[in-house]
Amino acid sequence: MSQVLDTVAPVRIARFTTGDDPRFGLVEGEPGEEVLHVVAGDPLYAPLQPTGTTVPLVDARLLAPVIPRSKVVGIGRNYAEHAAELGNDVPARPLMFLKPNTAVVGPGEPVVLPAGSGRVDYEGELAVVIGRVCKDVPRERAHEVVLGYTCANDVTARDWQESDGQWARAKGFDTSCPLGPWIVPGLDVGDLEITTRLDGEVVQTGRTSDMVFDVPDLIAHVSAAFTLLPGDVILTGTPPGVGPVTVGQRVEVEIEGIGTLGNPAVAR
Repeated sequence: MSQVLDTVAPVRIARFTTGDDPRFGLVEGEPGEEVLHVVAGDPLYAPLQPTGTTVPLVDARLLAPVIPRSKVVGIGRNYAEHAAELGNDVPARPLMFLKPNTAVVGPGEPVVLPAGSGRVDYEGELAVVIGRVCKDVPRERAHEVVLGYTCANDVTARDWQESDGQWARAKGFDTSCPLGPWIVPGLDVGDLEITTRLDGEVVQTGRTSDMVFDVPDLIAHVSAAFTLLPGDVILTGTPPGVGPVTVGQRVEVEIEGIGTLGNPAVAR
């Protein structure tokens, strides 16, 4: 099993179930032929130690790769074209908001559109998973506190965002934070393509190099305000092309070097 960690292919850490308690595994193999190599314990708190047990991915259900212990920190308007499409200026410093961990769901799980909102939007994003307790992290050491990266959909009740004046309800309702399909450690995220599809049609495209504030800047800024804990997640903002999702539609967020996160929208 040591070859899983020695391979030149990116390590992919998945959280999954086969009907029992959630476990973690390293994903290996080509699309459609992936195998989960089960690891002992939780990678947030222990080294990746394969147990020798393998599970075909087709026999497992992927879960959210992490359930944040304390918080998801979102970043608003971090792509200039997205800020412009909603009639907003680019902020002078990262614009932060919080989503509760009850907002998190995994791959394939439904996004339950909240009753009372007339417009709910998709927002495909790169998510940063924090791997250790940290505070006041300088940007040049930001990589030291990152466990890895995954895909996210910062689902937003746009009318609530506009009417409430703050974003807790609009961005924090249950199921508003799909994450997955797995975590990729050690990835260079300086210039990755992000693509969002709605029922198979491309609706968002962008590159992480278009961020106003890059990942090291965001970690430095967020950790100056909050102590970050293992499993906390930073959402890095969305490219232009956001739009509404309705009952029965499916949103897929694909990020180069990571994979694809897909979730259907259902009525409450």
